Order: sequence, then structure tokens, then C-alpha cells
Amino acid sequence: MIISVASGKGGTGKTTIATNLALSLEKAQLIDCDVEEPNANIFLNAKINEREDISVSIPEIDKTKCNFCGKCSDFCAYNALAVVPSDVLVFPELCHSCGGCELVCPLDAVGWHERIVGRIEHGVADGLDFYHGLLNIGEIQAIPVIKALKRKVDGDKNVILDAPPGTSCPVIETVGSSDYCILVTEPTPFGLHDLKLAVDVVRHLHIPFGVIINRDGVGDKKVELYCQNEKIPILMKIPHSEKIAHLYSKGIPFVNELPDWRSRFQNLFSRIQSEVKA
Repeated sequence: MIISVASGKGGTGKTTIATNLALSLEKAQLIDCDVEEPNANIFLNAKINEREDISVSIPEIDKTKCNFCGKCSDFCAYNALAVVPSDVLVFPELCHSCGGCELVCPLDAVGWHERIVGRIEHGVADGLDFYHGLLNIGEIQAIPVIKALKRKVDGDKNVILDAPPGTSCPVIETVGSSDYCILVTEPTPFGLHDLKLAVDVVRHLHIPFGVIINRDGVGDKKVELYCQNEKIPILMKIPHSEKIAHLYSKGIPFVNELPDWRSRFQNLFSRIQSEVKA
């Protein structure tokens, strides 16, 4: 089963939930898809033993064939190509590698070369199979790295996907094939605002989902009232706890020090598993 962990905004405890849930399960795999700022390994300390560069295809213009007609730049919706009187300028960071420029070129002048945009790394921590992706600094296209990570999903394991924050394309790419999505929020007006955005996304994708309220005890009860009115199950509440915050600050998953929480996450997984099978 594939469970994604997402949130409307960053800093709600999404990675905390993903790592503690993964560490509580047997035959589990954790994939950190927050490729712009992966931080799950801060808590896992997995020994990285495999690395793989991720590249994308970028158009390369054969100027011995090109007559600078401009059809390629007219087609490109991302403005990755610009045709001037005697040259074609390619802006690699804007290219989405869709291949459309090659299709519309009447002179077969478009070729391709590979450009590395990031890498994925693999390791193991406490028996947990772990992957994360690292987008190169300055790159804006996280999707190719996330797609590469998702190709590592092991169908024989319980897979936890730690999604990027927000509700944009990288989040949709991450949660898109999930069997279930956990939305993590905090009981504050800002948390509620972004939770509503995240709920709209998973409903649009027709993915079953529930909510975990982190730092329960701060803020107000409006998140709970919203979930009640929208008939969204609240799967778990994690209290605003000095002990949990202290362990977090040390990079220690709290299920390792507070064993009662390990069984709570196991019960959470069983509940999700039952709901998905129903």
C-alpha cells in the first residue's frame, strides 16, 4: 500500500509523521519526495550506499539544417526557445522536455542532449528502505526527480511518500498514485487555510484521505469543526509536547523514545489499511 503524507503548508510536522509512521511499520519503505528541501534523513541517519544522477532531455538545434522559421519557439508554451534572425536561443531551465519543438520542425533540425538536474540517493536505516531526491541548486523542475523517486516504489512493501509542502505540481505528482493521503495540519488559522487547499487537491484526485492534527493544544478548535462539518476523519492528534519538541530538536524520531507512540502509529496504519480495503 502507498500512503502519501502531505500538508498545505510547510512546517506542520509532515516529515515527522512520515518518518515516525515508516519506522513503526515492518517491511516499510520511506521515500522523501520533497526534493527541494529533503530532511527526512536528519531523523533517520540512513547510510547512503547508492546514488543516481537524474537528467532531462534538452533540445539542441542543428544550425546547418535550421532556417530560423520560428515554428519551434511559437509552439513552446514555456518560452524555452527564442528565434532571432540568425540563431535559436535555448533556455534549458525553462524546457519541460515535451518534444513538441521536434514535432513541429519542418527541417528535422531539433536534436537532444541530456542535462543533469539532480540526483536520488538510497540507503537503509533500522531496516527501513529509504530514498530521497536532491534537486540541483537553481533548478526549478522538481517533477523529473520525483518521477525517478517514484520508480523506486517497492510493491512488496508498505510505502510512505513524504510530499513537498504546498499544493502545486510537485505535490500532485507525489500524491497522485497513492492509495491514501494523510494531510497534516496544525490547529491555527493559517493551518486551517492551507488544509482547505490541500483537501481540494486530494478530493479532485479522488484519493481517500484523513487528517492528523499536530501540536494539538495550541491555536483553536476551528480545524476540528471544519473536519466535522466536511466529514473528514481526524486520524490522530499529536499534542504540543515539550518532550516531543525536544526529541525533534535533537533529530530523534519520537517513536524511538516513546514506544507507546509506535503502537499508535501501527494502529493508525491498520485503520487506513481497513479503510482502503473497504
